[in-house]
This record gives sequence, structure tokens and C-alpha cells, in this order.
Amino acid sequence: MPYTRKGSSVSLWQATTKLPTFPPLENDVETEVCVIGGGIAGLTTAYLLSEEGKKVLLIEAKTIGAGETGRTTAHFFPPDEWYHTIENTFGIDHSILVAESFSKAVDLVESIIDKEHIECSFERLNGYLYSLSDKELNAIDKEFEAARRAGITVQKLEEVPGISFATGPCVKYFDQAQFHPLKYLNGLTQAFIENGGIIHCDTRALKVDGDNSMQVVSTNGGEVRTKAVVVATNTPFNDTVVMHTKQAAYMTYVIGLRVPKGSIPRVLMWDTGDPYYYLRLETPDFKTDYEILVVGGKDHKVGQVLHPEHRYEEIEQWVRKRFPMVQSVEYQWSGEIMEPVDGLAFLGRNPMDDNNVFVITGDSGNGMTHCTIGAMIVNDLIMERSNPWTSIYNPQRTIIHGISDFVSEQTNTLAQYSDWLKGGEVAAINDIPLGQGAIVQIGVRKIAVFKDEQGKLHPLSPKCPHLGCIVHFNSAERSWDCPCHGSRFDTDGEVLHGPASTSLPIISL
Repeated sequence: MPYTRKGSSVSLWQATTKLPTFPPLENDVETEVCVIGGGIAGLTTAYLLSEEGKKVLLIEAKTIGAGETGRTTAHFFPPDEWYHTIENTFGIDHSILVAESFSKAVDLVESIIDKEHIECSFERLNGYLYSLSDKELNAIDKEFEAARRAGITVQKLEEVPGISFATGPCVKYFDQAQFHPLKYLNGLTQAFIENGGIIHCDTRALKVDGDNSMQVVSTNGGEVRTKAVVVATNTPFNDTVVMHTKQAAYMTYVIGLRVPKGSIPRVLMWDTGDPYYYLRLETPDFKTDYEILVVGGKDHKVGQVLHPEHRYEEIEQWVRKRFPMVQSVEYQWSGEIMEPVDGLAFLGRNPMDDNNVFVITGDSGNGMTHCTIGAMIVNDLIMERSNPWTSIYNPQRTIIHGISDFVSEQTNTLAQYSDWLKGGEVAAINDIPLGQGAIVQIGVRKIAVFKDEQGKLHPLSPKCPHLGCIVHFNSAERSWDCPCHGSRFDTDGEVLHGPASTSLPIISL
């Protein structure tokens, strides 16, 4: 089974998939391309390059699919920012290119599935953006017109057809898609290995260093000498500052509920609300009289909500109010998404780095699509071919558009450092309930302490190794989360999510 952290929730995809395992790297090696990250971004890139005949080695800190690909809802739908926002921000030429890249990404996924005979429940579906608020009706009109100008096949309807509540006006996007993300990864992995690719799991990349002729990836198991490096780790660990000023880390929450088979149309839906909600259906492989309605939303900045459990309850309340046929909650999980401040993902050469270091990041809630686009762009760059989308997704671009969001995010990040001036979150260790964690002040020291169900204490340094913010305990996922740049750690300090590449040190009380 895929890696799941201690005490964490398990997604629908993780619960229904068994992925292959691979041994860790134990010596120094040399290759043409080293891909870091075993999610959809890394495996798609590795697969495409192996199809080109490149010698590719992929390393993954945990196991294949252990990261955010296994915690998505796996929609392929229009940009999270909407076409009218992209057009207003960047111009119609950009929105046309974005629309083209989204369409080509879904086509690529479908073609890989057909070529490699991957069983992953891929299906083409219509998607609907709808408004439950009268004040957002104008946004529906603007999106309809902007999507048409971008070359998208759309239709404006008075409501989403076949749904049990009055959605209000909506934009219908034809020919969107969904799939089972980890079953897709399973197929990609097999195809990559058949092409001669090499995978090492339990191999954490610690540093990337070199020049335009050769890079050296230092890991916990050996060094990888390579002509090119692709950092596909959701957020780059090899960049201390630059990329982390251009995007912000958010948590999003998902529940999966039983519904009678056939009671809800097979469509994709998302609304214009704040917070907004998005949903899809998943049919279990085994014969049942029910399906799983997958609903997500209630996003917030990583590390800035200490007790987010109520968000699952709020999503459930929202669903039950609108879908009276729903039955039991079968799954609940959270995921981490990177929000670019100007709305477009960062796919290509890493800023302020050598020309042979590439990143795929800034998924903005469109991870399956953006990661596939990123793999296509990086593949072309490494093969020294032109790509029509390179400039619009260029990670080296200066943030001009969305500058107010940029300033707001940087102000928010800087404010988190004031935690060092505050006292502990509890007066004493004895005040920490079983199964919970808190920052404790003992003399001049701050300590991150988790108390397990048996009362055993797990004391750690609270200082994030990335840029020194104080971590906070996430009681829903039982993790220590950094409110500055989104690093996350388990209760023993081990890295769950970058940009930190080293653990929180264990300290003595």
C-alpha cells in the first residue's frame, strides 16, 4: 500500500490501490536525467523522457504516490483562476494558450492510458461552474464569454441539469475528465520501468549542486551525477527563497460519501463561493449498489489553523443540505496545494539556477492538469525543442500581475515570525491532551511536544529547518505544519512535505 503518515487520514485512492515498491539508493550513480518526486509530475516527466530514449533515474523520499497525487480529487477541469481572470490579468493571448495547454494535457493522459492499457477509470465528463449567490451571477456571464474567446466549447445554462438543488446559472464545459490517480501512477510506473527507467524509493534528495554540464543530487543513500535534474516535489526543496515568494501553501479538505448508484449525474461541479466547493463521483471497482460522492473545499493557509477538524463537518453539512440522498461518510482526507500569486503554475527552468535544473510547481488546485503540462514543457526543454507554453508558465517570470496578492502573502509570511516572541500555547506539558501536540515554553526554550495515546512524549525543535518559522500542530492530520512556506513534519519530526529537506531535530526535555 502507499505510504501513509502516522495518525493521518487515508484517501479513497490510497485505500483502493496497491502500488509497487522499490529499493533505496545505496551507492553513487550516473544518469542522463534525475527526476525527484514519485507523483504525477515526476512519473509523467520520467515516462515521457524514457519514451525519447533518455536514461532516467527517479528518486522518491517515501513510496510512489505517497505525496499529494494520492490526496487529490483528480479532476481535469478549467483553471482554478477561471478564464476571465486569466484574460483580465494577462490578456486574451495568454488565456488562449492556457486553454490549449489544458486541452492537450487531458489528451496526453488519455493517449498514455490507451497506449499503455492502464486501468484507472478514466472518463470524459462535462464540467459545470455555477453560482449560488446572486452577486456572483455577473461572474458566470464573464466566464462564459471569456471561455468562448479562449476557444473553449462552452454553453450557458439556467442550472446544472439533473441535480437535486437549484444551482442557479452555470457555464457548461464540454469534454472534461476524471480518473483514479494512483491507478494511473501504477500504470505509468510499469511503463517507465519497461522503458528501462530506474526508481529508488526511501531516497530523499537533500541538495542539488553543479553547473550546466553536470549536476550532483545528494541523497541520504548516495550521490546522483546527472546531466539534468527535474524537481517534481509539489514545492521545490532546492530553492530556499525565490520560488517561495511566488506561491503560498494551502490545505484543502475532502470527504467521500456513499450515494445510491445513479442518484447523481456523472459530472464535475464547482461553485463561485468563498469558500468554494468542488465535487465528482467515483464508482468502486467491485460490484456495489452505491457510488462515492467526492466533495472538497474549505481551504486555508498551511499551519495557520490549529484544529481544522470542523472543516470536514462543514463540508458534510453543505453536502447533506443539497444532496438529501447521501448516506455515510466513508473517507475524509486533506491535501496541500501551492497557490501561485499571479494565478499561473511554474513549469520549466528553476529561477537563478543552471539551465539544466527544472521545477514543476504551483498547481493551484489543478494538480493533475498542471503536472501533466509541466511534464510536457520540461520534456521539450530537455530535448531542446520549442514549446508554445514555455513563456506563460516560466518559473523565472517576474511577478507583475497579482502584485497585491504578492504583497499580502509576503506580509502574512513575515507576520508568522512573531511567534518567536510569544509564550507557549499551553502553560505546561501536563496540559497537552493525549493524542495532541502543542508548543511549550520551558525557560527560554520553545519545544514542540506531541503526547501520544499512551502518554509518551515526542519533543522536537519547533524551528522549521527551511527558514526558521515556528511550526504548529495540525490536530486533524497529526502533523507539525510550518505557517510560512508549507513544510510539514510527522510527530517524530520526519519531513512529510517540503520545502524543508531535513527533519525537525529530536530534543531532550
